[in-house]
Amino acid sequence: MKMQRLARRELFVALSFLTPSFIGFCLFYLIPFGTSLLYSFQDGLNRSSLTLSNYKELLLSSSFQKAAANTFWFTAVSVPILVTLSLVVALLLNQRVFFRNLLRTAYVLPLVVPVASIVLVWQILFDWNGAMNVVLNHFGLNRIDWMKSDWAGFVVILIYIWKNIGYNVVLFLAGLQNIPDQYYEIANLEGASSRRKFFSITLVYLTPTTFLVVLMSILNSFKVFRETYLVAGAYPHDRIYMMQHYMNNMFLSLDIQKLSAAATLMALSILVLVLILFRAEKKFRSFME
Repeated sequence: MKMQRLARRELFVALSFLTPSFIGFCLFYLIPFGTSLLYSFQDGLNRSSLTLSNYKELLLSSSFQKAAANTFWFTAVSVPILVTLSLVVALLLNQRVFFRNLLRTAYVLPLVVPVASIVLVWQILFDWNGAMNVVLNHFGLNRIDWMKSDWAGFVVILIYIWKNIGYNVVLFLAGLQNIPDQYYEIANLEGASSRRKFFSITLVYLTPTTFLVVLMSILNSFKVFRETYLVAGAYPHDRIYMMQHYMNNMFLSLDIQKLSAAATLMALSILVLVLILFRAEKKFRSFME
């Protein structure tokens, strides 16, 4: 009886601490998303009836198709590059290399520098009269209008990687330092090569961390609008016209129904990606066991 009272008291204390966060989550996330979901099924003129016309018009819109395709390709290209580079940097930092302190400083900088400062640096680099074109002229090459050509996608990928690599490196370093040294010692005694140790020990025990890094990288790739908007404006080159640009333009034109439908489809896409990642990790763990 005493244990039950203690358990109820602990449950009450836990709920007391969780309640403020839950209320905030409902007010600022859950309720607005539910309202947006309802708006996506409403007609702009007759809100009493529900319809799928907003989704039909959205899927047939060339602007939405372009934004969705660009967002898909950006995520498909940038996330693998980011995850690979993050792992390489983390492996270097986990060893005693002579430039380890320099790398540690470099990967922390993007986490503390304001976005406006980041954008200013990249504008200086890739402006028509910027540093990159000065270098091209020095080698006798023609200037490139980076943000008004197909190179704009390359620039945005660089900004995305530079901004997010530090956080991923921190996660990978934490995962690497949690791998017991005994496994590597046993592998050394058995004469295992560095490649065998990497694939059989390091990558296997980094599976949960890698899953988290991939998940966070995908979510951050959907938030690249901020940097892109500050660098290229509300109507950038077609190559970097993302889903966030489309939704921002719908908001400016007060087309709430299409905006809500686009936001719902985007949230559904993210949910599907997360479920696929969870499923893949579960299968990999069961295979390794």
